[in-house]
Amino acid sequence: MITTSPSAQLVSPASRTRIKMCGFTRERDVDAAVAAGADAVGFVLYAKSPRYVPLERAAELARRLPPFVTPVLLFVNEDTAKIRAACAGVTGAIAQFHGDESPQDCWAACGSEARPYLRAARIPLGDAGRGFDLLKFAQDYSQAQAILLDAHIDGFGGGGQTFTWSLLPPNVDAHLVLSGGLTAANVIDGIRALRPRCKSLAVDVSSGIEVPGHKGIKDADRMSEFVTAVRQADQLLCNK
Repeated sequence: MITTSPSAQLVSPASRTRIKMCGFTRERDVDAAVAAGADAVGFVLYAKSPRYVPLERAAELARRLPPFVTPVLLFVNEDTAKIRAACAGVTGAIAQFHGDESPQDCWAACGSEARPYLRAARIPLGDAGRGFDLLKFAQDYSQAQAILLDAHIDGFGGGGQTFTWSLLPPNVDAHLVLSGGLTAANVIDGIRALRPRCKSLAVDVSSGIEVPGHKGIKDADRMSEFVTAVRQADQLLCNK
């Protein structure tokens, strides 16, 4: 007879927070992410990032993923033809646009081929976050599978900083992915703050699961602790 743990029974599929882990460069870290329970694993194809991997390397790492764990390819202002070729070269991949891509750019690269994609919204730090119109951004990029919320930093790519979650609109008609400086210590607060504000919420972590001082090198214990914290958040919200 198959049984489930009490904690698993508390969380319905509709309220389960999906988890993306990003910035992988090593086989052992990809395997550890899968073992920890990641739903998606991201590879940075932006050459200026310290977590950059060439397409061939991303494809090699992505082949380690089992069914139903999604590879995500991160692009920053990349040529449309190269985006299409990269996505075609990694089976099951979806794209994440993290630069200045317009809705038309995203459509040209993915929408016309019916390929799902994420669009990053770069939220200014501190009180300046009040000036970011997330409702308009979500409307402009309504073809995206989800809007990924990250902190605005100089340059592009994740900077490991947290923006002020409470400044976001109370009701966003979109699926959101919370990113930017998440760790096992703060992700519960982030989920509790944003879950009521959107259609569904996922989380995206990179620096928060790394060996300190080593970008692109992940820590298996930190990955496991992060997933545990996310599941605790799900249980807390289900029990409210």
